[in-house]
This record gives sequence, structure tokens and C-alpha cells, in this order.
Amino acid sequence: KQAAADPETITIRMTLYRAGPNSPIVKALIDAVRDGKQVMVLVELKARFDEENNLRWAKLLEDVGAHVVYGIPGLKVHAKIAQVIKRQGGKLKSYVHLATGNYNPSTSKIYTDMSYFTTKEIFSTDATHFFHFLTGFSTHTKLDTLFMSPTQIKPKLIKLIEKERKHGPQGHIVLKANSLVDADIIQALYIASQKGCKVDLIIRGICCLKPGIKGISENITVSSVIGKYLEHARVYFFKHDKVKCYISSADLMPRNLVRRVELMTPILEETLTQKIEQILMLQLADNSLRWELQEDGNYTKVPSLGKKINNQCVLEDYVNKIHDKTKKETPDYVSRLANRILKES
Repeated sequence: KQAAADPETITIRMTLYRAGPNSPIVKALIDAVRDGKQVMVLVELKARFDEENNLRWAKLLEDVGAHVVYGIPGLKVHAKIAQVIKRQGGKLKSYVHLATGNYNPSTSKIYTDMSYFTTKEIFSTDATHFFHFLTGFSTHTKLDTLFMSPTQIKPKLIKLIEKERKHGPQGHIVLKANSLVDADIIQALYIASQKGCKVDLIIRGICCLKPGIKGISENITVSSVIGKYLEHARVYFFKHDKVKCYISSADLMPRNLVRRVELMTPILEETLTQKIEQILMLQLADNSLRWELQEDGNYTKVPSLGKKINNQCVLEDYVNKIHDKTKKETPDYVSRLANRILKES
């Protein structure tokens, strides 16, 4: 809404996968077009459960003059990205938002997701190349900082797993996703386990990997967190990689890694990496909402021994405190407070 109303805004670009029936984002995009701004939106017509809504929004956006792209033949666009370009001090400045979740006002209230907001030029350049690719103005399918499927994400993940396994028992991989189905990823994780590398998987739904098999996967744990909120974030952590943490729109499934356009974002800031690592460790310590997959394929509830840990309650309380303080305090104070609360939690 701010970008749509700001007279310095030149361009707004974004992808819409599941917009929902009453989208304030689409309404803001329509206002931006009416105010003379360039608006480009990719509306994925093959989005499950939202085909009718997306058709309606696409028609409304086209009617006011927005540049609407209806997906890519043969591929479903599942990436979540937005870019705003403004004129500031005689120069152009780009703001980029990259997310694991949809720009949907309904699911954003009940799903847990992560996003990354940046003005770094390396991300802005990739975002521009990505949108040019979507609109057909470019055949540039390789990004320099971001990773895009179907060509880049899977090879990168396998390479990261292979690098981490070289550290043997000192290695640690944490993969958090909705589903783990891809056979090549599973095979790479089995080999990492055989090398002694510790592998913790937080997979809410389908997991085709079997943990705890002697000689194959005894160094792998599989957890599923089931609580008030639906766990939807995809986070990939590698202890010894230069960039330890990545967030992504892509699950670990062939449909995401091979048949969809997805994005994976490296988290370059050490402070943000530490926050995400803390969240992952908190989820792995949860003894209220966490279930563990056994070798026989059954899930067992983690016993509540010692101090009760409900990661969703901890994170909900953390976010509420930060939200309340943003209304009263300076950004620097809020940032310091956020770091202190998360460490204490």
C-alpha cells in the first residue's frame, strides 16, 4: 500500500500464486496502476484451490492496465517474490521481498513462514533478471545470487549436502520443509549419514526417507511439528557452509525441484542466520508439538520430559512483543530487543 501511494514509486513487480478471494495486495496494485505506476504481475492460473480467484484478479488487473503474465507453459510458477523500484535522490533504488509463503491474507494468519526483505544490489539485479525471464523479455535462466528451479536449486542442495558430509561427525544438516520425496536428495542424505554427519529433518508432511536404519540412516532424525499454526517455511541449514542458511519456496519434491519455477534465497547476514538457527534448534527441542518418525514408518509423540517447550508459543510471544514495541520505540531499540528476547527464549 505504501509503495502504491508513494509518488516516488516507479515500478511494482510480483508473483501471485494463491492470492485469496479478498486480496488487499491486488487492490493496492490496482491503485498503483491507476496512479500511473508500472505494475507487472505474474498470476499463476494453475494454483491449487485458487484458480477461480486468480482468474478474477488477473482480469481486474488487466482491465486497469497492469502487465499480467499468465504463467509459463509446461511449468508452474511457485516462487514468492516482490520488487518495488523507487526514485530516490536522483537514483533508482530497488526493494526486494523473498518469501517461503504465499501473498495470501488468509493463510498468512495460520501458516508459519519466513521472508527476507533487502535493498542489496545483488538481489535486486537477480530479481530484475527473474522478472524479465517470466515476462519473456530474457532467456536468462541462471541467477547469480538467488537460485532458481528447475535448473539451480536441486544441484545446489545436493552439492551443499556433499560438502557438509565431508566434515563427518562434526557436520550438521538441518532441512525444514513440508515434504521430502526427491530420491536424489534422500540418497545424498543417506550417504551423509553413513559418513557420520548429523542430519535433522523437520518435515511436516510426507517423508519418504526412513531414519534409524543401521549402517544407512542412524544419524538421521525426522521430526514433524503439528500445532496451532501450519508449519510452511522451507529452511535449509548447513553448519560449515560459508552461507549457512537458505530459505526457499521449494519443497524437497520432484514437482518443486524439476517441474516448477521456484526460488531459494541465501541468508548473507550473520545476525539473521543466527536467528534462523535459533528457531530451528528451538523446534528440534520442542517436547509439546513434535513427533518423531520411527524406523518402521510410524510417528511417536516426543515425551514432555523436563521443562515444557512449545516452540509455536515461544515464537508467537516473541513476535507479539516485537510488534507491540514497534509502535512505541525506535527501530534500533526494537532490533536489540528482538535479539535479546530470542536468545532468552
